Amino acid sequence: MVSDGIHIQTQGLSKDFGSVIALRDLDLAVRKGSVFGYLGPNGAGKTTTVRILSGLLKPTSGTATVCGFDVHSERNSIKRVTGLLPESPGLYSKLSAVEFLEFIGALNNTGGESLRRRIDSLLGILGLEGRQNDLLESYSSGMKQKVLVASTMLHEPELVFLDEPTSRLDPAASVLVKEIILAMAKETDTTFFICTHMTDFAEDVCEVIGILNEGILTTLGAPNDIIEQTGGNDLEDAYLKIVGGGIDRETLLSWRH
Repeated sequence: MVSDGIHIQTQGLSKDFGSVIALRDLDLAVRKGSVFGYLGPNGAGKTTTVRILSGLLKPTSGTATVCGFDVHSERNSIKRVTGLLPESPGLYSKLSAVEFLEFIGALNNTGGESLRRRIDSLLGILGLEGRQNDLLESYSSGMKQKVLVASTMLHEPELVFLDEPTSRLDPAASVLVKEIILAMAKETDTTFFICTHMTDFAEDVCEVIGILNEGILTTLGAPNDIIEQTGGNDLEDAYLKIVGGGIDRETLLSWRH
């Protein structure tokens, strides 16, 4: 059961790796059917958060439920109802797209004609219907990313974790992924939890943005609210004001003097 329409609920969620604190006291609620964007510098704790919430990693302390299931005691149930596209996933290059997706379907205990229709539909939406029987080793990096997106959606999960989903896509394919996310969130109540460095993508797609820095959730709100609160011109500008990272041009070009 999902409590009060909330798909993700955390309280004091923390993860330590020895003396390294990767995530500290995360309090977060993500509504069912919403698109949540998770931004932060490399090493901020975004991937650690996703691994905990997707059932791959146990937290050190705190509590969390995902689709009504507890991250401490019901991790297999979480894996069953969620989809995960990590930043650096693996592909079996000697399989065709159809064979790979049939393999992923088998791992999720689905098969038969319904699975084949689902595969054909996803490959068609992603523009791969003419290459579905070619080996994945012949695909470009962008085409491979499309197949991975399809594999994440294959078992119709209630909640999907996407880590840099457009990192290897050209602009047209990125727009397509954006449209798929928005359509699925609206029409099927699928919840999306998206880790990204693409602030323009997050600004266009995400209803709520969380900004993580050094394991701490420092900012939470709608993109426009965050921009307004920081006095930024856009989300990228607001993000840089929050986490730093601006360039001192005088220092950068000092070698010329």
